[in-house]
This record gives sequence, C-alpha cells and structure tokens, in this order.
Amino acid sequence: MKEIIEVVVAHQQRATLRVGDVFLKIDTDQARIDVEVEAMAMVPVPTPEVLWRQPPVLAIAAVRGTALGRLGEPSTSSPAAWAAAGAAVRMLHDAPLPPWPGRSLDDIVSELDEECGLLVTSGILPADLVTRNRQVAEAALRPWTPAFIHGDLQICHVFLEGDKVTGVIDWSEASRGDALYDLATLTLGQEEHLADLVAGYGSDVDLDVIRGWWSIRSLLAIRWLVEHGYDPFLPGCEVDVLKARM
Repeated sequence: MKEIIEVVVAHQQRATLRVGDVFLKIDTDQARIDVEVEAMAMVPVPTPEVLWRQPPVLAIAAVRGTALGRLGEPSTSSPAAWAAAGAAVRMLHDAPLPPWPGRSLDDIVSELDEECGLLVTSGILPADLVTRNRQVAEAALRPWTPAFIHGDLQICHVFLEGDKVTGVIDWSEASRGDALYDLATLTLGQEEHLADLVAGYGSDVDLDVIRGWWSIRSLLAIRWLVEHGYDPFLPGCEVDVLKARM
C-alpha cells in the first residue's frame, strides 16, 4: 500500500508534510531550522529524531504516543498526564540557557501595541475586547529571569503514552524567555487543566501572569490566523480566550 502525503501545515513562511512516520519540514529561513536542530540536541526532554537535513528541508521521525490535546477541544488527558507534562516543562526550564537570545520585553510591548491598534482599525475585534485584554496583558509585561523556553509550546506539541511524555515537537521558536510563557501557551484554552500542570511543574505560579500571557498570545496571533486562512473564532480558540477575560 502506498504511503499518502498529509499536509500538516502550509503557508508562505513554512510547510510541514507527513509521509508515514516521517515529517518533512520545509522552511526557507535557515536560521529558524538551525535553532530547531540545535535546541533538540540540547534539551533534557524527549524530542523527535532528526533523520536528515537538506536545506530547505528537515526530516524528522514521528514521536510515539498521542498529543496532550488540541486547541478548541476539551483535553481528555488525565490529571497525571498534565502533571507529567508540567514536570517535563520544568526540566526544560531548569536546563542551561541556550546561547542565542530571545525577544526583549520592549519588542513584545511594541508589537503588542501595534497589533492591538490593527485589530481595532481592521474591524477584526471590537475595541472593548482589545482594550480589556491589553489591560490584562500588563501583568505579564514585567522583567523576568530568563529560562530555556520552547517558545511555541502548544498543547498539540506535547506527546504522551499513558502518563509518560514521549516527545515534544516544533522547537523553531526555542530561546531564552519567560518560563510562564510556556505554561500559558500549553494551557491556552485549557484553563481547567492549569492546576494539574502546575502540580507537576512543582513551584508557585503567578496566575495573573499566566492570564496576561494568554491575552498577549491571542492578541498577537488573531490577525495572522485570519490572514492565513485559519479561524480563531472557533469555539475554545483565541477569540474565546479573550472573551473569557471580560
């Protein structure tokens, strides 16, 4: 039986295809691929095996298990699975910092303010929703002690078998950054699982900062998603995350 080609994601910046148990990541930004390969070699958590690399293509093996969940869908993973994910994230954050920097606080504030204005002037979101979430975002916009962060730790990027983490994928945004940003990204739209994640993470977490990052990530993503054919207005997705802060 012939293998079929599955388009996992495709837009002008990059594309990911799956053929059987092999993922082909096509990205013309070689710096981004460099980061992904180097980060996977450094981190103390399970990552996909790199099979080969021929720019602009990176071939990696599929990891075992199933994703912790999907944005917009209730996660059926157990509290123990969420705690295991939290423990894995803590191992990452305790690792030595990568040699490359992350985004500065000033850069994030500048981009956020610009994006909030565009969301309103374009009519994508009502002004009161944007204004309220920009206020919520302030809690996260403070100095932080840099940690080794994944940078795009979506719920679908963490795989488990039972209650054991078998792989964390998509490391192209790895950098130095705020540890709570990873926790917020992983629980975006999954607020009911935050306590289990934090229990595995093993330290006190400022919930106002987590909520601030939920607002920031959603505000920064919505216009891009709309322009690239995705729907952030689906139940449980980014727009609902913003509405929950009203």
